[in-house]
Amino acid sequence: MRPISLSSVALFAAIALALTLSACGNKTQSIHGGETEGVYVDVGPMKYQVQISRALNPGAIAEDRTMLEGIDPAEAKLGPDDVWFAVFVRVENETGQPQTPASVYEIEDQQGNVYEPVEVPDTNPFHYDLTPVRPHGYAPGPDTVARQLGSIGGMMQLFKLKHTTLANRPLELKIRSTSPEDESTVSLDV
Repeated sequence: MRPISLSSVALFAAIALALTLSACGNKTQSIHGGETEGVYVDVGPMKYQVQISRALNPGAIAEDRTMLEGIDPAEAKLGPDDVWFAVFVRVENETGQPQTPASVYEIEDQQGNVYEPVEVPDTNPFHYDLTPVRPHGYAPGPDTVARQLGSIGGMMQLFKLKHTTLANRPLELKIRSTSPEDESTVSLDV
């Protein structure tokens, strides 16, 4: 066995010191990009997590029909090239004050096509709720339908996309806050 040289010991000590010092910095690092769903991203004072995103099939799946309840009939019609796409978001407020969730969402594909959500009424149990989230709380709350369905666990942002957009991956969800002005991006699993 070869003896460890003094220079090797000094190198290991320097590396250990550097790692220790790097861990002592700001512990509240802000994350503004997620390479996949499930990553918490920061927008303003709140944290957002995409629980799941998926194309909806209201013609074949009863749960998907429920997700479209209350949509304006003119808006509810899909063109031959359109598909419903839902993004379910969990919002966390780690502050000591009530906070209003971000209200600006967009999906952008790799061709630069941008889609904004369809308005979902408050009567829909999956709607994205802009009610302020209580201090150290989250939305959707534990007593909501969106939270009780294990496969969803989030409030819905509903989009009408073109079928071709699903092939222009990755799709990026942009979440924006206007007060304070901030933005994060999450790559959606399609």
